[in-house]
Amino acid sequence: MKYSKIVAIDGPSGSGKSTIAKKVADYLGLLYVDTGAMYRALGHFLQSQNIAFEESQALLDSLKNIRFEYGISKDCLIRVNDLDLTEIIREHYVSELASRVSSLKSIREYLVNFQRKLVKEKICVMEGRDIGTVVFPDAFMKIFLTASVEIRAQRRFDQLKEKGKSDLSLAEVLVDVKNRDDRDMNRSESPLLKADDAIELDTSTMSEREVLEKIDNFVKLRAFDLGINL
Repeated sequence: MKYSKIVAIDGPSGSGKSTIAKKVADYLGLLYVDTGAMYRALGHFLQSQNIAFEESQALLDSLKNIRFEYGISKDCLIRVNDLDLTEIIREHYVSELASRVSSLKSIREYLVNFQRKLVKEKICVMEGRDIGTVVFPDAFMKIFLTASVEIRAQRRFDQLKEKGKSDLSLAEVLVDVKNRDDRDMNRSESPLLKADDAIELDTSTMSEREVLEKIDNFVKLRAFDLGINL
């Protein structure tokens, strides 16, 4: 079997995917791809253009004409029609938009094609919810990060407080996380699933350092077994 040179890190909201994936990529000198940021950017774009979150000709036309860029520079992660969305996509309300837009087949097809072109020439660390099951089912390394819903809600709450960007209570964030899980796991298009050959890591009681060390070891051993040069 020919494997894609992808380290796929999947898992639910708040499991630590983005933080861990970035640090794994930095440590191994690989390209980091934040697929969640892409869905957030398109969700924000559709709302700003008053395009309904449903399959329509207006949606298809917008995808045909959009200028979508990723990894422009160290400070500019993502840009749509020349507008830098790097900061605004981290606002809490954009999480809801990303969840809604990710259920649309045309959006998923657009971004999957974009992601596959992006990583054609490079070994990448890519995180999301269906990387190891749909986008790159032949990824050479698959990790599924998870944690209890209470822990994930607390992490999200702390993150929002630290940024001073939310008046939500912990209870409200917990409800949001549970709702996001329900949508992600039960949507018809590419639901959140653990790939059969993925290694599952429950990060509820693990430190960031412990998670990084485990994934680093998994990746290096797997790459060595397959003769992939990192």
